Amino acid sequence: MSREFLIPKKIITGENALENAAADIAAMGSKPLIVSGKIVSKLEGFKKLTASLEKHGAGYSVFSGITGEPTDTMIDEGVKQYRENGCDFLIGIGGGSPIDAIKAIAVKSVYDKPLKDFMGVEIDGDFPPMAAIPTTAGTGSEATKFTVITDSSTEVKMLLKGSKLIPDLAVVDYEYTKSSPKNITVSTGLDALTHAVEAYTSKLAQPLCDALAISAVKRIFKYLPKAYEDGENSEARCEMSIAALEAGICINNSSVTIVHGMSRPIGALFHVPHGLSNAMLLEKCMTFSYDGAIKRFANLAEAIGAADSSDTAESAAKKFVLALGALCKKCNVPTISEYGIDTNEFDKAIFKMASDAIASGSPQNTRKAVSEDDIIKIYQSLI
Repeated sequence: MSREFLIPKKIITGENALENAAADIAAMGSKPLIVSGKIVSKLEGFKKLTASLEKHGAGYSVFSGITGEPTDTMIDEGVKQYRENGCDFLIGIGGGSPIDAIKAIAVKSVYDKPLKDFMGVEIDGDFPPMAAIPTTAGTGSEATKFTVITDSSTEVKMLLKGSKLIPDLAVVDYEYTKSSPKNITVSTGLDALTHAVEAYTSKLAQPLCDALAISAVKRIFKYLPKAYEDGENSEARCEMSIAALEAGICINNSSVTIVHGMSRPIGALFHVPHGLSNAMLLEKCMTFSYDGAIKRFANLAEAIGAADSSDTAESAAKKFVLALGALCKKCNVPTISEYGIDTNEFDKAIFKMASDAIASGSPQNTRKAVSEDDIIKIYQSLI
């Protein structure tokens, strides 16, 4: 069976990446809408971006209305500003939310219909150029064809996709991740780990991604604790930025599985950041699914040094799942109750969340049959 392999048209990484990308960004159009959050718009990286545009004689409009994970109403506000200011391309700078947002704004700038109408279809169209500049190391949105937008009327996190949604330019400069506080460092880092593990163990895994997935897993196990302990550690921040990019490319081409399917409803209903809800589920979901892909889980265990040739494949696979739990514990990932979610309310929502998880399609990529009852049991184990 033939497979496609999708990445951004151009990727610029490393120290001074933004400075080196200045001409590429300026050549994308005459006036961008810069999409960001209120905090990021005050950071040094944002100032460098606007100074660079000014140096190249480009005007710009700033939309800093992405307050948390994006909703359809935020997107509508961004589209309105894009049109009213005569913008012709988009720049997303920040975490995964602003980068997800530029993809949805691009779609809505062309199609005048609700985003929910695009669920379950491959989105196509002649969209404005997009540049993505991540300031966190985790979501990988700078390299993917996916965007997750919450439907404010139903509180469902809509997974929208299309190869035309991949940013034209990804600028990955680890220096801009140093401003990430500990909780964001952990949330995004474990999001990247989930991407890599799920892509490698997915039914849709492909050889071109396997090496990237293993590389990302190795980097994250080694460097996430270091970035968590010392946010100014340049080596750790650099390696985590690379890992996040690798993992983003992986899910772009091999997709995700049960964790993401179950994570989105938790985020939508209880407003848990996406990476953190992934982390809450990671060990539980992989305990359920590892026996459907024992050899692949064993390979990951050997890659991080949790197992060696003396282990059986099943023993090694189990050790990897335990290592996932140990890493989450080391990074102080909270339980549902420790995060402040009322366990009674969580219990009441389980049947809706399970239904939404199955409807997302992601659990079906697991190399093991996943039923709605299986998902219900995993949610119940979190209480």
